Amino acid sequence: MIKLKPSEKLDSLPPYLFTRIHKLKLEAYAKKLDVIDLSIGNPDMPTPSHIVDCLCDTVKHHTRTHGYPQAKGMPKFRKAVAGWMGRRFGVDLDFNSEILALIGSKEGIAHLCMAYLNPGDYVLVCDPAYPAHFNGVILAGGRIHSMPLLEENDYLPDFSKIPVSIAKKAKIMLLNYPNNPTAAFVKDTSFWKEAIKYCKKYNILLVSDNAYSELTFGDAVCNSVFEFPGSKDCAVEFHSFSKTFNMAGWRVGWCCGAKQLIYPLEKFKSFLDYGVSTFIQLAAVAALNGSQQCVRQQAQIYERRMIKMVDGLNKIGWHAKKTQGTMYVWAGLPDNLKKEGSLSVAERLLKETGVVVSPGVGFGANGEGYVRISLVTHDRRFHDALLRLKKFTKNG
Repeated sequence: MIKLKPSEKLDSLPPYLFTRIHKLKLEAYAKKLDVIDLSIGNPDMPTPSHIVDCLCDTVKHHTRTHGYPQAKGMPKFRKAVAGWMGRRFGVDLDFNSEILALIGSKEGIAHLCMAYLNPGDYVLVCDPAYPAHFNGVILAGGRIHSMPLLEENDYLPDFSKIPVSIAKKAKIMLLNYPNNPTAAFVKDTSFWKEAIKYCKKYNILLVSDNAYSELTFGDAVCNSVFEFPGSKDCAVEFHSFSKTFNMAGWRVGWCCGAKQLIYPLEKFKSFLDYGVSTFIQLAAVAALNGSQQCVRQQAQIYERRMIKMVDGLNKIGWHAKKTQGTMYVWAGLPDNLKKEGSLSVAERLLKETGVVVSPGVGFGANGEGYVRISLVTHDRRFHDALLRLKKFTKNG
């Protein structure tokens, strides 16, 4: 057997957080442990039936859709995206040149980094952050400058704390609100105006990862970056069907922005893949053009679960706040467990109780002291999870 080392870029990445968690879950299942999986943001609710019906009909009766798709996305898909963005955010996008279909936004963000970065280029990445944000930069050969997300600042980055020397060298800034993992929400839209002004000043590409735009609670409404003046000059935005329509395994999303800003990603992808399967694109059209009532209903379910979990955690010594969106609770470790660290707590919690959470340190150094709890199991299971957490916390 030949012996080859992987690339230094790949070797520099730590084991993927969710792969490690999955391995521990498999061990727990093998021991016949009753596992309550609150780790990955994998929706437990089904894809709406009209979307599934569209896919089944298309696959069965339209065999031409089995061939190679159009790499940038079929016109019908891009028109549907443009229509949805117009109805939802009031923004005007040219379907022909300002929208690009993706095999999920995770793929798109990583490939955007590869399309734009040269070795050593800086990227401004939030800490903590969705792991794909910093992993994509590393795989592209870029360098990360962390923007701390601190509780006392409502988990928003402070642009004034970025050294000017770094800002002048930075090529991309990655933002994600509503936020994964902290569930933070932008309440004051001046934040987006400040981000746009900052990126235009230093010639930085502002990347808005808007995967959770529709998972908001009560009267909270998420914005698109394109609702703010000057954004088209410096920003691109990513959207996903995974959370909005419970289509995580379907792998479909989009990137939008000015033609000259999204074209490098389109060009890069044209060398790597043939794009999203046509029958999935057509099902995605049905999702965008159909009733959005199912989206609001599932947001209400996540809100109900969030309230139950936050209230329960605070009663047993964990530290959590009610949020305005996403499918996550960002919970501070109890005082008697803080010194142990989030990774050790998460591993021990799984082994001893079967409750699976994601250690905050896996999302960045500033995630230490927290765990992310995904609200992705039946409502009745949260009661069981809280009982197990209470016993675990008491025993220390």
